[in-house]
Amino acid sequence: MTQTIQRTVLFADLRGSTALYETLGNTEATSVVTQSVALIARVVQNCGGTVVKTLGDGLMAMFPTASSAVQAADEMHDSLERIGTRPADSPPRPALKLQVGLAGGEVVEMAGDYFGDAVNVAARLLDHAGDNETLVTSTVLEALDAVDRGRFRSLDRLQLRGRVEPVYVHLLEAHRWGDTAATAYGDILRAPEPEGIRLVWLDLNRVYSPHSLPVVLGRSPQATYCIDDSRVSRSHARIDWHGGAFQLTDLSYNGTYVRFSGDSEIVSLRRGTCTLHGSGVIGLGSPPADVTAPHVRFEVMKFADTQPQRPHGL
Repeated sequence: MTQTIQRTVLFADLRGSTALYETLGNTEATSVVTQSVALIARVVQNCGGTVVKTLGDGLMAMFPTASSAVQAADEMHDSLERIGTRPADSPPRPALKLQVGLAGGEVVEMAGDYFGDAVNVAARLLDHAGDNETLVTSTVLEALDAVDRGRFRSLDRLQLRGRVEPVYVHLLEAHRWGDTAATAYGDILRAPEPEGIRLVWLDLNRVYSPHSLPVVLGRSPQATYCIDDSRVSRSHARIDWHGGAFQLTDLSYNGTYVRFSGDSEIVSLRRGTCTLHGSGVIGLGSPPADVTAPHVRFEVMKFADTQPQRPHGL
């Protein structure tokens, strides 16, 4: 029987399993991945959702409400973080990272499977999610209460693979219990924060404040910082303001590379994230050593350092 219903679609994907197989071997790594997928499947059921199918290192699920789907995403991240905590004397092993995509709308149920635009969008959001991130569409956000909506930050429009029109996407940022904490000595004090980041590619020179982020670097005309080069993905990388720092996340298939000024080492991001500090070069699709590829120079700015100082005694 075929029926059309309103649902919130969730796709979850575990990344990092390749490193697990290299480190632990096939048997133990398979056990870790299988147990992790089973864990997030139990979270789906505990939050009132239905697991439609497992997809290798992840799963697809349906929820009757947006709030229950967001609750499940929270629980998935928390549960994996708890099982990833290992005793100090245990040997280190690569950690699995979780990406979650949520979209809401009309879906068609057919023989236990689901089809429709919301399904396609939720699956494509995983292409843009960084490590341990949850991305949702505006449809999901608008179905939440005011308190939960306040936990999200807009990523503006993203161009999803296979889709003509860009989609407004939001990042689940704040923890359910708040992202600030108090101690026996009072509230946590925050360190002084940088006040902007400058990006330069050819004659495209832009400065972004934390309040104007995120910035998406890519070939798409809808990208915040558009780099018209065929070697750059439509949405190649994203710069966010998180935890008092500028963070760069790779969203591409060819990778993003960072070389900090004064350091010969190159940081390779493959769907990973790093904190930008000082100044340096971002390579899009190839390392900065490749002089033919597009590179974006960056500088984390502290405007107070550039202000003229009053002479002593005045």
